[in-house]
Amino acid sequence: MSRVGKNPIEIPGDVQVSIEGAIVTAKGKLGELSHQVSEAVSASLEEGKVLVRPVGDSKTARAMWGTTRSLLQSLVTGVSAGFSKQLEINGVGYRAAVQGSTLTLQLGYSHDIDYAIPEGITITCAKPTSISISGANKQRVGQVAAEIRSFRPPEPYKGKGIKYLDEVILRKEGKKK
Repeated sequence: MSRVGKNPIEIPGDVQVSIEGAIVTAKGKLGELSHQVSEAVSASLEEGKVLVRPVGDSKTARAMWGTTRSLLQSLVTGVSAGFSKQLEINGVGYRAAVQGSTLTLQLGYSHDIDYAIPEGITITCAKPTSISISGANKQRVGQVAAEIRSFRPPEPYKGKGIKYLDEVILRKEGKKK
């Protein structure tokens, strides 16, 4: 039995949720997101809460129960509060700057890396060594953060590169004489 799926999804006052067939749509101050619910589960709107229930007793239905509930919770949270990821740049001469709809990264290569900021995502650089990525879609925010990090992942000897703010880099000892 899913412990996550049993919990109802609370809907804040500034969010409107509608269910039409298998499509759940959430509207809020940060935009509108929708998700198509699997055939193995059913979603219903009762007393200002969204309830997710498995359709049958199959293994797939039980697996999708908690997953669907978690995805719908992310929809509601995304349109009301949004999601954000923080990246930190370590290294001499490494820096980032936002110019219009482009993130320009200087990461020690012979050229600058220009990353086009996707629609629905906001990127800000408070300092040249910190990048803040925010948006309503949790998956897109995480994907953009992973793409930016992949341009220069942190290396284990000096810790240079782009890392998540809360990430811990396991350091290695260098060569010995």
